Amino acid sequence: MTTDVVTFGCRLNAYESEVIRENAQKAGLENAIIFNTCAVTAEAERQARQAIRKCRRENPHAKIIVTGCAAQINPDSFAQMPEVDRVLGNTEKMEQKYFEPSSEHARVIINDIMSVQETAEHLIAGFDGRARAFIQVQNGCDHRCTFCIIPYGRGNSRSVPLGVIVDQSRILLEKGFKEIVLTGVDITAYGADLPGKPTLGQIVKRLLAQLPELPRLRISSVDPVEVDQDLLLTFERETRLMPHFHLSLQAGDDMILKRMKRRHLRDDAIRICEHLRRLRPDVTFGADIIAGFPTETDEMFENTLRIIEECDLSFLHVFPYSPREGTPAARMPQVKGPVIKERAARLREAGLQNLDKTLARFIGREVSVLLETETQGHSEHFLKVLMTHPATPGTLVTGQVVSIKDRCLEVSPSNPSIQSS
Repeated sequence: MTTDVVTFGCRLNAYESEVIRENAQKAGLENAIIFNTCAVTAEAERQARQAIRKCRRENPHAKIIVTGCAAQINPDSFAQMPEVDRVLGNTEKMEQKYFEPSSEHARVIINDIMSVQETAEHLIAGFDGRARAFIQVQNGCDHRCTFCIIPYGRGNSRSVPLGVIVDQSRILLEKGFKEIVLTGVDITAYGADLPGKPTLGQIVKRLLAQLPELPRLRISSVDPVEVDQDLLLTFERETRLMPHFHLSLQAGDDMILKRMKRRHLRDDAIRICEHLRRLRPDVTFGADIIAGFPTETDEMFENTLRIIEECDLSFLHVFPYSPREGTPAARMPQVKGPVIKERAARLREAGLQNLDKTLARFIGREVSVLLETETQGHSEHFLKVLMTHPATPGTLVTGQVVSIKDRCLEVSPSNPSIQSS
């Protein structure tokens, strides 16, 4: 049995799992399963523990290593599990030496994440089984939202120099990837720790200029009030920057946003969506939203529900609020569980209704599709696509939207000769 990496959580974890995979292979680690965990909610941590127990039952002789944000924040909870052989922190998981099978490291190796000053520069050769590739441009967060435990798993904000981002992108393009996603914990904070303090928009502009062969570039979740002017100008002028933005929104009520210690108010979110839509009218939006944050009244919830339509949000990641020990929100008056569940369901349903409206707007239009299988992929607007004719996975295919099926665009390719045999 070779080493397998099980990934929970965000796109940054997906990138780091590829680094872990390469490091484990180079170290000669075999018959091992590495869990790269998430700590964004208590439920995410519970799911990781459940998966570890199941994995041990199915693989009694494999070495189980646990790392990631949940392991960094709460190492004892995993160290106490008899199924676990080793626990590594978020810094240690990026170093090859900790995966060497002959090494005699401690069972639990966790560094003080707040002492980390730089983001490790890792160049990876590819992504296992993926059509798009993720590149880490930033890690950590300097902000302390009252619900969030992630800064204690990731440390303070630190950025990857542009040269490393360009080099990594070139490696991935040479491997045949057609789309690159820039990812991090708080990517709109990019550059504050670098010489000259470059912004996210500046590195996006420079990256596209230095890589004319890059067909598609995406950016992951952005803070509504930190979209800089260079990013707006590049978005307006450069069609290779995909017309889809995912907002770290969390709520649509000003009082709840203040109690969350967010940096924006509801009008800030509405304004940035309107601005981006003026630049490119076909842009689509997604957002993270928390249902049932402490003290949320019915009226406050209705404000959040309305912002789905006001911002035209088509892709929602809805998180039912669950208290994280050690955060200020955990000490606030809590909303009852059934109410949280009901509000989360209403948010998801509103998001699906808006997605249906968005999909309908694309009937008869031409779209570009990055294929992840022979018949499935995503358009430039991040809408799911079903192709009427198969083609080679990992390729870009242009076609016309002929119908909507299972909340996907059904697309007929413009050039059927691209079909795979």
